[in-house]
Amino acid sequence: QVQLVESGGGLVQAGGSLRLSCEASGRTLSTPDMGWFRQVPGKEREFVAAMRWIGKIKYYTDSVKGRFTISRDNALNTLYLRMNSLKPEDTGVYYCAILKTNIADATIAFNYDYWGQGTQVTVSS
Repeated sequence: QVQLVESGGGLVQAGGSLRLSCEASGRTLSTPDMGWFRQVPGKEREFVAAMRWIGKIKYYTDSVKGRFTISRDNALNTLYLRMNSLKPEDTGVYYCAILKTNIADATIAFNYDYWGQGTQVTVSS
């Protein structure tokens, strides 16, 4: 069994920064590809960023490019999302997840196996 625990969310003013963390434990793969999604009430879970183990390839949704940075510390089994220049539209519950193996498209929620419980990010204007 795999457990993912997100932390680091909170309330921040527009223009501020937060760093989210996602700690993985349990029977984790040694080289998982992982991603971040966010969700607001009444809407589907939205892709934010993903990172592949091989080649350290990173993907971002257009709205966060240049503001968010995904990274990982393999020694700590932790995935991060650094969020700068936050906007009110970044508000939502942020989830980390592990991509299923041999999946090409890392931007679709259905392609992920394991999910954390989420952490709330609220950006005030």
